[in-house]
Amino acid sequence: MSASVETRRLPSLDFLAVGTMIFLTAAWGLNAVTGKIAVEGFDPMFLSFLRAVLAGGAVLLWCGYKNIRVFERDGSLWSGLLVGLLFGVEFALIYWGLDLTSASRANLMTNTMPLFTLLGSHYLLGERASVLKILGTALSFVGVIVVLFDTLSMPSSTAVYGDLLCIAGGFAWAATAIAIRTTKVGTLAPEKTLLYQLLGAALVSAPFLFYSTDLVRNMNWLVFGSLMFQSFFIVAFTYVIWFWLMTRYPLTGLSAFTFLSPVFGVLFSWLLLGEPLTKGLTGGLALIVAGLILVNSTFRRSKT
Repeated sequence: MSASVETRRLPSLDFLAVGTMIFLTAAWGLNAVTGKIAVEGFDPMFLSFLRAVLAGGAVLLWCGYKNIRVFERDGSLWSGLLVGLLFGVEFALIYWGLDLTSASRANLMTNTMPLFTLLGSHYLLGERASVLKILGTALSFVGVIVVLFDTLSMPSSTAVYGDLLCIAGGFAWAATAIAIRTTKVGTLAPEKTLLYQLLGAALVSAPFLFYSTDLVRNMNWLVFGSLMFQSFFIVAFTYVIWFWLMTRYPLTGLSAFTFLSPVFGVLFSWLLLGEPLTKGLTGGLALIVAGLILVNSTFRRSKT
């Protein structure tokens, strides 16, 4: 089976896309919690490297089982490496950020991705931004500023640096999604797209391993389980679904639907990690969610 796909792109999201995005955003919200647990036991770069290797192995086994030829020449090498490096930078920034800030704040900052995607889609993909989308973007950025200045939810004085790293991770996430849509990678099977990204994550994180003095910090079953959850469920499963959705539906609509991810992330961080729900955090969350809903205000059921 070839690693290239030909999928008819729909003009808007349908109920299948909506239901799938709710499932994915819940999983990604929980992923912020498991990421925070995992960086307690691993150096952030080592965690990124391990996750890439484990998930890559799982995807390769699946490709072998389904006879998906991911090593055939199809002209995607250089664009695939670009997408992979962007993905690697994304998670290097997010894991560094999680090492410094709380899971709830990291989740909110990372989910600025739809706002950067809106700008990129407007200028690069021809998906025009309406007045409501621009207003939503501004509203969400106000929410980000509110969270950045909420000292009560900061776990330490250095948390703001972690927040900024996660915002940069959100920008890299948006750049990755746009690169997939504008290059040969966008025509590949989701499994091959993911393998390019995991290769990039391994390449970006590997050089840092030689400079770390504590690759493993505090190993226990919870840390190990968090690594397995991220590697096999989040990366090897949900990301393949995400890449398939990007080949079929408008990128702006999909990325804007991730407004649910910070909601799930803050909720799971409060329930599972006991992180505080301050007025600044909840107020910033409300502004971010309201803005992202406006960004996705043109959602309609597909008639195809």
